[in-house]
Amino acid sequence: MNIAAAKTGIAKNVYQYVRRYVRSYPEWNFALPRVQIHRPLQLLGSDYGGYAIDPLRVPQDAIVYSLGVGEDISWDLALIHRYGVTVHAFDPTPRVKEWLSSQTLPEQFHCHEIGIADFEGEADFYLPPRPDFVSHSVIHARQYSHESIRVPMIRLSTAMQGLGHGRIDILKMDIEGAEYAVLEDIIRKKIRVGQILVEFHHRLSSVGTGKTKRILSLLESYGMKIAYVCPRMEIFTLVQDV
Repeated sequence: MNIAAAKTGIAKNVYQYVRRYVRSYPEWNFALPRVQIHRPLQLLGSDYGGYAIDPLRVPQDAIVYSLGVGEDISWDLALIHRYGVTVHAFDPTPRVKEWLSSQTLPEQFHCHEIGIADFEGEADFYLPPRPDFVSHSVIHARQYSHESIRVPMIRLSTAMQGLGHGRIDILKMDIEGAEYAVLEDIIRKKIRVGQILVEFHHRLSSVGTGKTKRILSLLESYGMKIAYVCPRMEIFTLVQDV
C-alpha cells in the first residue's frame, strides 16, 4: 500500500470513529473538543485508571490531589514511584476504605475519607447499580441506584487550608459527575492549579455534553488549555498556559 492510500485509510477510520461518537453524543454537533496546547505528555497508570501528565510541570515539591480513588490507584502509585511525590487522595466510599486496607501502600500515599464538593456538610451518595461496582455519585442519574448513603463533603479550598497548601500542581479528578461543580468552585475561589486531569461524565443521563462544553470554556478563560483528549472524549488533561 502506498503512502497516499495509507493516509486515506487512516482518515476514513478516524471519520468513522467520530461518526460513531457523535451518534452517541449528538449534542457535540461535530464540534468535538480539540487540543489547544501541545505538551510532551506522559501516560501513567493502567488502561482503566491511567492519566496523561505534563512531566515538565512536576516540581520536586509537587502538591498532588487525587479526587476519587475507586479500586485502581495505578496512576497514583506510578506518580509516586517515578517522581517521589506525596499524593493526597480523597474518597468517602466505604468500599474504597475496605479495599485500601488490604493494599500495601507507600508512605507517600495519604487517603482522606471525605469527598470534595462545592459545599460543606453531608450529601447523598448514590450507590452503583451492581454490588460488584465501586463507583458512587452525588449525581442522581439512571446509571446509579435509587439507594444512597450519607457521606461527609468539604470544599477543595477547605481541604487545602487544612493541609497547609496554597496551590495544587496536579489535580486528578474522577468523581462521577461532581467534577463540574468542583471545577466551577476552583475558578470562583481562584485556586492555583498547574494541571488538571479529569474524567468528564457527560454520559450520565442527568448531565449531558452541554455541561462539559460550558466548563471547558470557563477553564479556558481561567487560563487552562486542553493538552490531551482521550479517544472517548471523556478524559482530559488541561495545563496552565504560562
